[in-house]
Amino acid sequence: MPAVEKIGRRNSIPVLYTRGTHYEVGFDVGRTFGSLIHSFLAASKPLNEEYLPLYETDAGKAVYQETLACVRKNFPQYVRELEGTADGAKVPFHKLFLLHMDDILPSVLGQSPTSNNHSIGCTSICCNQPGEEILGHTEDAVTETLNHIYFVSAHIISDTPQGRWKVTAERFTSLCYAGNLPGYTMSYNHHGFVFTINTISAKTLAAKKTPRVFLTRALLAAENFAQAQQILRDTGCGAGNAFSINMTFLNQEGDRLFHNAEVGPAVDGSNESALSIFTASPGEHIYHCNKYLRLQIPEAGGRIMESSDHRHTTLNTFPHPVSRKDVISMLGDQSDKEFRVFQESGDDDFVKTVAVGIFDCIGRTWSIYADNPKKHEPIVVLPLQLKSPAK
Repeated sequence: MPAVEKIGRRNSIPVLYTRGTHYEVGFDVGRTFGSLIHSFLAASKPLNEEYLPLYETDAGKAVYQETLACVRKNFPQYVRELEGTADGAKVPFHKLFLLHMDDILPSVLGQSPTSNNHSIGCTSICCNQPGEEILGHTEDAVTETLNHIYFVSAHIISDTPQGRWKVTAERFTSLCYAGNLPGYTMSYNHHGFVFTINTISAKTLAAKKTPRVFLTRALLAAENFAQAQQILRDTGCGAGNAFSINMTFLNQEGDRLFHNAEVGPAVDGSNESALSIFTASPGEHIYHCNKYLRLQIPEAGGRIMESSDHRHTTLNTFPHPVSRKDVISMLGDQSDKEFRVFQESGDDDFVKTVAVGIFDCIGRTWSIYADNPKKHEPIVVLPLQLKSPAK
């Protein structure tokens, strides 16, 4: 397997503006970022050392086909989008879908995903103070993801309602891992829905369910909090694996509210995701890493849990954040010797912070940092462009 190219941390995040059907948008993503997608697929250790060998077994193919059939039934438009990306990049579709299944395949087949044994994960902070309404996030990923990210800003138009939620139009901007659908890092849509994602490793996962990456892709069409909850519950099917979302709606009436939703897999005969929501009202805050704080669901353990515990401990040594500056200081912290909030200590790190995002809900901007935000300026500050209200 090719080694990750030693080019250092690049201060470069490309962006694609695209409009069309789901397949056309996916194709444009693949065609535009084909070299990054090829490079990432070649370097991805989970894909090449875990998922593909399991996929080549009869049991692995059965789990793959059952999960793909479930997604085709409920979210056929996102399968077409991913097929477009595969065609545009000229890569096998099954490799991209295996990335989207993530830890489901090894877990269902009774193997412990290697990610559980490493400090993979992200840190999110919501600061809800007068004049300072901030959602900040470190995007942490396996080290080969470094320099394999890009923005997709898409306007998707469909002639007929699509998927189980009958969506006809989507407009969003999302930071994406190479070859992945938008929605699983940090994103916003033109309805004013802003959100970030934290991966969680539940102990028991399920085939024939919706992989979390497809649920977060569906979130990009959500118009309000009720719709977001409906998407996350995924009643009739449910999530196949675990995650949490930190979110707010810029156009909501009344006081600013931030929410953290913990989502658990639909196991033991359940046909909907487990869901727990915590809301931060004005004057409050939220910290979330890569473990459940409320849902009583067994987790896989390993270094992802250790890392989350250490990062929560670090965050709790700070005074409660009251400003953007406070959030940046916390997200850039490297004081812990083993599990830093901003993770980068050497070339041999299994996990690195590949980007940091700061959503300013009052200024309606999204600042993206390609390096430690305590030491560097943002590489870009994007305006949050929202749909004009109906008159």
